[in-house]
Amino acid sequence: MIRFLIRTLISLVTVALGLLVASWILPDFHIEWGGFLIAIVVFTIAQAVLGPFIFNVARQHASAILGGIGLVSTFVALLIASLFPGGITIDGWVTWVLATLTIWIITALGTWLLPLIFLKEKVKGAKA
Repeated sequence: MIRFLIRTLISLVTVALGLLVASWILPDFHIEWGGFLIAIVVFTIAQAVLGPFIFNVARQHASAILGGIGLVSTFVALLIASLFPGGITIDGWVTWVLATLTIWIITALGTWLLPLIFLKEKVKGAKA
């Protein structure tokens, strides 16, 4: 249960960071702060549900694109999160592509690096 909570927290933090970075570096990516938390939660849930679903569909029908599953699920989660009013707004297809790449890179790095940091602290605590 603790692992699940830590993974959920890491997902929420990395999604928030990804959305913030995208809004800072992409002029046509806008965050409305009133709906920012909703966008984070919706994106995280959509990503968690869609990732395995898209993976299974691709595995059955288009195994050549398995490597891009993270990008596809990030794009679809971003699309779903943008449908909720008062959260995020994205203008232009170039911004959609760059936002997808930016958020995917940040969430991928975050979900890879943050557990190492938590585990490192846990190991230090166990040795003490």
